[in-house]
Amino acid sequence: MSNTLFRTKKIEQSIRDTEEPEHALKKSLSALDLTVFGIGVVIGTGIFVLTGTVAKNNAGPAVALAFVVAGVVCALAALCYAEFASTVPVAGSAYTFSYASLGELPAWIIGWDLVLEFALGTAVVAVGWSGYIRSLLDNAGWHIPAELGGRDGAQGFGFDILAAALVLVLTAILVLGMKLSARITSLVVAIKVAVVLIVIIAGAFFVKSANYDPFIPKSQPVEAGGGLHSPLIQLMFGWAPSNFGVMGIFTAASVVFFAFIGFDIVATAAEETRNPQRDMPRGILGSLVICTLLYVGVSIVVTGMEHYTKLSVDAPLADAFKATGHPFFSGVISFGAAVGLTVVCMILLLGQSRVFFAMSRDGLLPRFFSHVHPRFRTPYRPTILLGVVIAIVAGFTSLSELAELVNIGTLFAFVVVAISVIILRRTRPDLPRAFRTPLVPLLPVVSVAASLWLMLNLPAETWVRFGIWMAIGFVVYFFYGRTHSRLARGEDTPAEPAAPNGP
Repeated sequence: MSNTLFRTKKIEQSIRDTEEPEHALKKSLSALDLTVFGIGVVIGTGIFVLTGTVAKNNAGPAVALAFVVAGVVCALAALCYAEFASTVPVAGSAYTFSYASLGELPAWIIGWDLVLEFALGTAVVAVGWSGYIRSLLDNAGWHIPAELGGRDGAQGFGFDILAAALVLVLTAILVLGMKLSARITSLVVAIKVAVVLIVIIAGAFFVKSANYDPFIPKSQPVEAGGGLHSPLIQLMFGWAPSNFGVMGIFTAASVVFFAFIGFDIVATAAEETRNPQRDMPRGILGSLVICTLLYVGVSIVVTGMEHYTKLSVDAPLADAFKATGHPFFSGVISFGAAVGLTVVCMILLLGQSRVFFAMSRDGLLPRFFSHVHPRFRTPYRPTILLGVVIAIVAGFTSLSELAELVNIGTLFAFVVVAISVIILRRTRPDLPRAFRTPLVPLLPVVSVAASLWLMLNLPAETWVRFGIWMAIGFVVYFFYGRTHSRLARGEDTPAEPAAPNGP
């Protein structure tokens, strides 16, 4: 049985699958499109909120260094993603990579994980977008009935009509084609980056050097707690992270890391890229570098405008401008956040539909969902199904407590991809690699260790929920996927035993 659970799919077969007319996606994306997608999904409200919040609670002005540390952790994973996405330019990202290296069951596990990650991420972002839009409408004197404003604070029936409508509109855009999606994304990202640059440039004029003293505040130990709300590392070893000081920078990095979530979604579009061998590494690494620079710039400005001890938690950057007597920029920030969340939601939905499509094409999910639209060449069936389901979830559910599941899912994917790079280097050294991750196996091992460290800092209850979702996934796989996969039915030839490495 173990042979069937860990049967691998030949990379050559995965690439041949992308050429079947009924299951082939249209190749229309360039390196610029991929970079824009990466920036679009990473830069969200976190840049306007998280920077100040973490500065006040965890690191002080040294939050800029925390963003650098988090960016380095992501860069380690990005190098692994870049090698795989350029070598195996097939939809599915970490799912496809693990199918080629670790086997069918690990591939199913990571695919099931990504479906949850992207679904919850889309719903959470849609609800957040709805909150910004309602706020802007209230300022204009237009009020949405409480029953249609979401579950939070609703008495009796509550449905977030704006969040659901956003998901459905973006679903329609994704069905119509990737190039249209890329054009809309480019426009929205241009607006969003412009807002961020305006904030950085304008805020630089109100920076006071005294606010940077001390740049690394004195360390403050955190009392260890118990229960499922505590980080897993506390329950396991009784160790509690400290705030401020040098160690506070790493504590802050474990928090701000989640502002980077999403760059890996670029890899899900590998199959729709015109020249994936060249453009995937550029798109993945380029978007990550740009986002890191923007995060560092905003964190330096917000801690320079107002002393970190006086920053507000809810809207630190907007309130910092108010404190300097420039409330106009608060409106600019709210506008940029609302516009930015639109494209974040769309790219998360894009990533999920591509993973679902790849799993369906391999037979692990019903093959009905692996047919592309005859005209638009998009996976319209899974896109529509998932869009409707997520719209309902976003409309009826308050998802704030589930948001951390997105984080643990992303880190889990990072671990799998890094391990897969090491394995594929040994089992398929003959593969042409347009981009090679440097210092293998050292760099992937460091990437795994860094990701596991951040996972251990997540609350124990997040691990429990993640375990429940994974248990459901095992049931679905053993009752359906294991017997219906194309490898099980003999439609694909299983991978041959690995050839021994040369001298």
